[in-house]
Amino acid sequence: MSRWRVTASLGRAALVASTGTALAVLLGDPVLVVLVAPLALCAALGLLRATRSTPTARVQLDHQVLHEGQGTTSRLTLTGADAAEHVARVSGRTPYVALHPAHGVVGTLWQPGRGLDLEVSPRRWGLRAPAEEKVALTTAWGGWRWGPVPVVASSLRVLPDPAAFDSRAEMPQPLGLVGTHRSARVGAGSELAGIRAFRAGDRLRRVDWRVTLRTGELHVVSTRSEEDSAVLLVVDALADHGRSGGFGAEESSLDLSVRAAAAVARHVGRTGDRVGLRVIGPAAGSVGYGSGERHQQRILTALAGVRPSRSTEVEADRLRLRVTPGTVVVILSPMLDDLVSTLTATLTSRGLPTLVVDTLPRRLVGTGPDAVGAVERLAWRMRRIERDLLLADVETRGCPVVPWRGPGTLDEVLRGFARAARTPRVVAR
Repeated sequence: MSRWRVTASLGRAALVASTGTALAVLLGDPVLVVLVAPLALCAALGLLRATRSTPTARVQLDHQVLHEGQGTTSRLTLTGADAAEHVARVSGRTPYVALHPAHGVVGTLWQPGRGLDLEVSPRRWGLRAPAEEKVALTTAWGGWRWGPVPVVASSLRVLPDPAAFDSRAEMPQPLGLVGTHRSARVGAGSELAGIRAFRAGDRLRRVDWRVTLRTGELHVVSTRSEEDSAVLLVVDALADHGRSGGFGAEESSLDLSVRAAAAVARHVGRTGDRVGLRVIGPAAGSVGYGSGERHQQRILTALAGVRPSRSTEVEADRLRLRVTPGTVVVILSPMLDDLVSTLTATLTSRGLPTLVVDTLPRRLVGTGPDAVGAVERLAWRMRRIERDLLLADVETRGCPVVPWRGPGTLDEVLRGFARAARTPRVVAR
């Protein structure tokens, strides 16, 4: 309804007033005129408020990109509504979006230049399409009504809130040019590697004069170079297991994977290392290696676009992760699909330091989903047995599996990778 129309109250007042006046004339009873006079006055005042203006309503969010748990304001802007006295706004409900007021209904006396606001808070990452809203205007004395007219705001992109994570372990095979990790090779750095005799090509500023004066021969200080490492995060988006209650509530497997990936990416980026992202799924997304705040935003944006689904196009032999030697591969998966175990075995066989972070919610590991009947419980029990076999096979191939537990999740595994990288290898000739 995009034009002004007479309200039902005005119609009733006019009908009762005209009927009472007619009866007063026919019956010759002036009391009826006195009785319907207030209604006639209200109807007359309402009719005088008639307007030919064409209002337009527009809803706009103060912020288009938010993190989980943050909030913004949805503002209603009206133009051409000078004749309106009251405005009402009703918003529908959409999953994982909290409103204030909770019922989504607001109304106020209209003043030009004054908006009608509704507070919005997304409770889960992803692209949140707003619910349809309706706006209605009424003139003074309730005479004319415009609307309700549907209005829709733009979509809201919700970035995942990184989980709590910290790691004190160094990367096992730093191969970059500049970084914070101690390299196994001697080079320009700040950590002492030893003191040796001077050789051609050594810089004079490296000469250790104390040792030189004591021995009578030139000696220089050797240091270890500081290099960076690369980390590839692989997120399993083939399915989402468990229930998601949104921010601060129960987490599903994909919630754990996405938030854990965001946490690891933030930690790796802060340490100066390069981090990349690869999503396994039909709508596979990928982010190349990089570092810095802008790169972190690209990773969070890619994680916000993850959608759980599976198709026949996603096969292990078609996946190309483009992993360079020395890159640490972190696979975040509930390990309920053979495709992920095949991919893990392929990476491990290439000699890449690969680890699996088990993101299946602890509630599902022991009891499974809330099955209704015995058949569902039996099916989930069989699925858990298959999952245990997959985990055993992955660990047998030399790929450790650790459950996500926040800070320190990767420390023990990374230290093991570092010890293995420093162990001399016997090469057959």
